[in-house]
Amino acid sequence: MTYVAKKCGVCFQPPSIILLYTEGSREKPRRRLMPVRNFSKFSDCSWAAEQLKNHPRHKVYLEGVSLRQLQKMYSLLKGHLGGESLAESLEKFQQEETINPEEDMNKLDDKELAKRKSIMDELFEKNRKKKDDPDFVYDLEVEFPQDEQLESCGWDVESDEEI
Repeated sequence: MTYVAKKCGVCFQPPSIILLYTEGSREKPRRRLMPVRNFSKFSDCSWAAEQLKNHPRHKVYLEGVSLRQLQKMYSLLKGHLGGESLAESLEKFQQEETINPEEDMNKLDDKELAKRKSIMDELFEKNRKKKDDPDFVYDLEVEFPQDEQLESCGWDVESDEEI
């Protein structure tokens, strides 16, 4: 039997993840309640999301749900357990999931760097144009406006010296 996930959400009382899905050729959506056990405001959201996604009872239902979506649900639950409002938890998650172009990623540890890379990979795949897309253009050329004077650097200036 194939299951197609439609919506994923979180319930605070009792703590659980809710999945709306369709089953096979049926159009009527069904609801699956997955209780969250042994989770506190100090728990690791990514580990808990992986455990739920790989759980034998829920694995077939959660194939269409991304790990990032489950991490978001656990992050909202963690914020609620920590006393944050839903708006505060959503804002905090959004800040964690946004790449700051001014951030020096050389100073990040391996875990944070891997997280940033996965966010960038997901954003790339979301924005990538494939050959099958209706608005795909093979040889797209874009002219960027030159509003300000270009800065020259020492490495891009030609010199008379041969190396």
